[in-house]
Amino acid sequence: MKEKYINLFTDFGFKKAFGEEASKEHLISFLNTLLPEHHQIHELQFCNNEYQGATALDRKAIFDLNCVSATGEYFIVELQKAKQNFLKDRSVFYSTFPIQQQAQRGDWDFRLSAVYTIGILDFVFDDEDNAQRDEVIHRVQLKNQHHQVFYDKLTFIYLTLPNFRKTEDQLDTLQDKWFFLFRHLHELDDIPPRLREKVFLSLFEKASIARFEPEERQAYESSLKYYRDLKNVIDTAREEGREEGREEGREEGREEGQRALLHRLITLKYGALPEDIVLKLAQADTVQLRRWSERILTADTLAQLFADQ
Repeated sequence: MKEKYINLFTDFGFKKAFGEEASKEHLISFLNTLLPEHHQIHELQFCNNEYQGATALDRKAIFDLNCVSATGEYFIVELQKAKQNFLKDRSVFYSTFPIQQQAQRGDWDFRLSAVYTIGILDFVFDDEDNAQRDEVIHRVQLKNQHHQVFYDKLTFIYLTLPNFRKTEDQLDTLQDKWFFLFRHLHELDDIPPRLREKVFLSLFEKASIARFEPEERQAYESSLKYYRDLKNVIDTAREEGREEGREEGREEGREEGQRALLHRLITLKYGALPEDIVLKLAQADTVQLRRWSERILTADTLAQLFADQ
């Protein structure tokens, strides 16, 4: 392995850098660059990453990081390596779990603590207008018809990190430095002068692959392989979709590209596909393909992925 430091967009790398008790200071520092002054974090605790709905019929939600600050604010932090259908729906759905968790038995005045859902994206939105397309931070709250904030305790923050293009010499703020590390940590051979602050020195120590135990190295290599394969699958499918779109018409080509991408993702996650699954994919329409494409992110087995069939 040539890299000296981990890739923060791998599941292992992200959890190593931000999801362990020993790396809590990294998460606090990073989140505080995104939060208003009145919700700055001084201490937080990790919560169970898995939420089960109130009844057996409710869906289960599994977050990358789930935590609560000492002053009661809730934070869901999600790492998204590839585009998926219904990303915004997923964020809204996930935000309801820490809201429901605050319900109290008996007399209760319905007062809620703030909830933040933060998506760290390794891709950009396709539906932004030209004025917003190059922005890194997308902050969303409920507003009224006069564009005034109606409710300030529910905030969605999406970071489209491919839009962050600053070089080492242009890193002026703490936020710039965190964004730079998400994009380039795995490419660095040494610690840049502008990143020699205490919190970053701690991160570089945690992120050093040479310090890993053999089991950790194996786990990281597996996570890195999945990330690279996923990127390769998406790039290949996108190009195939373009080719088929040119040959067979734009709409049909888009559907076939989506089918090819889903086939590769399922194979990558679950292994070789049985004939009945291959047949399901071949016969599925666009709506069904989109449903499965979203569900593959949380389905642990083929049976769960195709539960409605």
